[in-house]
Amino acid sequence: MKLRQVFMAAALMAAFISRSTMASETTALELIKIGDSYVGIQSKDKVVQIRSEKSVASLVPNIWYVVYYDPDATFKATEVKFEAGQKSDVSRPWRVFEQVNGDKDVLDRSKINVDSDKALRIAKSQPILANLNLKASQLWLGHGDLGPQWRVKLWAAKLAHPAENADVGVVVISATDGSIIKTDLHPNSVD
Repeated sequence: MKLRQVFMAAALMAAFISRSTMASETTALELIKIGDSYVGIQSKDKVVQIRSEKSVASLVPNIWYVVYYDPDATFKATEVKFEAGQKSDVSRPWRVFEQVNGDKDVLDRSKINVDSDKALRIAKSQPILANLNLKASQLWLGHGDLGPQWRVKLWAAKLAHPAENADVGVVVISATDGSIIKTDLHPNSVD
């Protein structure tokens, strides 16, 4: 009987560790599915933007905002905030400068084939960044001239003060095919 209890405890612990690991590494597109349950039916799957905060203690951000088109909201948006894959807040933000202009601002999910984890891999694989110690990132998924695109901002450890980070620039990536649309990288900032 004791052996059975040990196995049960081990199985529960493994499930807990697996779940907590998965929650902290939830991708942006997975958050859309989760966020759908926190918005009204008129907003489900009508995402206009996804963005993260600058990551902390990891290259992968764990605080994300999924912004949905909401025809009932004053500024036409409902925002679901996630921390480590778990919903932490739902709000109707003041978006005076970024007002949502109806259904035409909704991202076409059928054109989004690159998730946040892949966009981050593509950005950090840029040859000019090869010798840098990348420390943090921030991502945005939104509209671009060529369709949906990821904007990935990166920070690296400074050479003289490795505990401090320097902004090393931005890589813009097509969310459709993963191609690089634009790079604005300046690795010299770590000096």
